[in-house]
Amino acid sequence: MAKVKYDWYQTETAVTVTILLKNAADKNYSVQLEQNTLTLRADDTEPLVLTLWNPISTEQSTHKATPSKVEVKLAKLIGQRWEALERKAPEQSAAAGSAAKKKHDWDKITKEIEKDDETKDDVSDLFKKIYADASEDTRKAMMKSYYESGGTVLSTNWAEVGAKQVEVKPPDGCEYKKW
Repeated sequence: MAKVKYDWYQTETAVTVTILLKNAADKNYSVQLEQNTLTLRADDTEPLVLTLWNPISTEQSTHKATPSKVEVKLAKLIGQRWEALERKAPEQSAAAGSAAKKKHDWDKITKEIEKDDETKDDVSDLFKKIYADASEDTRKAMMKSYYESGGTVLSTNWAEVGAKQVEVKPPDGCEYKKW
């Protein structure tokens, strides 16, 4: 059985639920409205049961079918905006609330950031050490390749770099822009 897809919007006096259902006008479907529940049953689909955010007036609510959907207009008993279409059961909303209000261990996050910074410093220190311990040709190759490529290439081979202009080679998926 297929799962039913739906969307909704609201005004101050009503909530409109649009349920996607191909050939809705020709299908055997039923809509059951209760003060706090909307149920739609149709051939070849799972029943859609919604526990509504606030109570509705079943007498003033309506539904109609078009070729691609069923539109259910729910008349609000209380003229206020709904935070959501459905009201979750208390145990579900308590679990969702605790997940939404997850506590962060800021000390742990700070240590992770500091560790990342140390890693960056380690890479920087590595290049400084390579440059400091390098021959004059290797230093020239590093400076020329880095400068001419706009920081996208770092070579230590002077024989290769000294002979021609170094091309810009940005990482895959990136585009180099000259400023």
